[in-house]
Amino acid sequence: MLKRYAEQLEDVNSGVLEIANSILASNRTILKAFNGCKVELLKEAEESLKIISQKVADIDNIIIKTLALFGPEATDLRFVVSFFKITNELQRASSNTKSFIKSFEVYCNNINEEDTKEYAIPLHKSSLECLESAVKMIECSHDEVRENFNNVIVAEKKTDELYNQFQDHILSQDKKIEDFSKYTEILNALRKNEKIADRALDIAYLILFARVGGVLGEVEI
Repeated sequence: MLKRYAEQLEDVNSGVLEIANSILASNRTILKAFNGCKVELLKEAEESLKIISQKVADIDNIIIKTLALFGPEATDLRFVVSFFKITNELQRASSNTKSFIKSFEVYCNNINEEDTKEYAIPLHKSSLECLESAVKMIECSHDEVRENFNNVIVAEKKTDELYNQFQDHILSQDKKIEDFSKYTEILNALRKNEKIADRALDIAYLILFARVGGVLGEVEI
């Protein structure tokens, strides 16, 4: 493999990892903010996301140049194309995180501590676990890819279940009709966590395809 070509592929991998870790950092800060609704931590969470759009553009440019200059074949082409799709999913995960940050204060003003502990915090933790396992897939050896992929599957399913449980909990309560508007806002805010987990699952499928091959979205586990 040409030295410059190998460097380009490494730049893509490390750049994607940097973006993913920035999104992770933001969501870890949000998790801290849940305890006592520490709104002041949101600036730190937002700060972690500032590089995302420019970094995604930089990585996409490297990928386009790599395709144009080197014409990668087989495994390398699969890697490059997969990571081109991954940057888009990371951008969407960043947007979901930003949306949740914007909704956080509304959420804090309209939910009790018991529901936060029973539903909101576990939901955010499971979406974070999903994202963490997807990031590990970028870092890990070939032999560990499937194990981390399975962890993503489990965490994503758990996130869906927790969101549905909270939704059922809200709908089962005997509330005045005017109360439902604020709970709709809460559900919409927490829905962003579920979407982050969905993005992590999409990323995991793409990484598995890049490393292992097969049919995208239909990889045998």
